[in-house]
Amino acid sequence: MLAALFFISAGVFHFLRPAMYMKIVPPYIPWPLAMVYISGAAEIAGGLGMLLPPVRRSAALGLMALLVAVFPANIYMATNPVESGASGLPAAALWGRLLLQPIFIWWVLWCTKTGLTRVSPRATV
Repeated sequence: MLAALFFISAGVFHFLRPAMYMKIVPPYIPWPLAMVYISGAAEIAGGLGMLLPPVRRSAALGLMALLVAVFPANIYMATNPVESGASGLPAAALWGRLLLQPIFIWWVLWCTKTGLTRVSPRATV
């Protein structure tokens, strides 16, 4: 599953390159290094959970919550490119990244194969 590998890889990078992620933690969030490690561990756990059918839905909900929780870092990166180490990126890429969050949320939900409109076979008569 591509989504699982995406989140596991992203989480691993939090541990391999924490300084890069610390730069995008808004200054009002305490303990930036701890937040980078916690969010990285959550991405790894969520990605692994997406691989296990019995917990896939719970893992997806956790990843969706994580994507909402880290949204302020994406806003900070777009509004403070110099401080966040993103001054070399085009503004369109920084602001466009904000649009990826809802897409990632949809992707994770879609990967659970339940969506919002699918009817359970047990619900039919």
